[in-house]
Amino acid sequence: EVQLVESGGGLVQPGGSLRLSCAASGFTFSSWGINWVRQAPGKGLEWVSIINSGGTTTTYADSVKGRFTISRDNAKNTLYLQMNDLKPEDTAVYYCVKFPNWGQGTQVTVSS
Repeated sequence: EVQLVESGGGLVQPGGSLRLSCAASGFTFSSWGINWVRQAPGKGLEWVSIINSGGTTTTYADSVKGRFTISRDNAKNTLYLQMNDLKPEDTAVYYCVKFPNWGQGTQVTVSS
């Protein structure tokens, strides 16, 4: 059974940083590209970033480019999202996604 478990969310002030983690199990982690997707309150889903299976290629939404960094540790079956210079509009539930499988999400709130 595929399991994706996010952690690391919380409340942070504008301009602050957070690092999200996603612990994966139930599949060969190193063989799959993995995404981060977010959903802000009252809004639809927004794709954030993707990393390929080997961790050598990354792509970002324009809204986070230059502020967020996706990475992975295939030895630990873990995906990361380093988020810097956070803005109130980054407030959302962040999901780790290996389509069609989703984690439960972790809440990120950016507020002063």
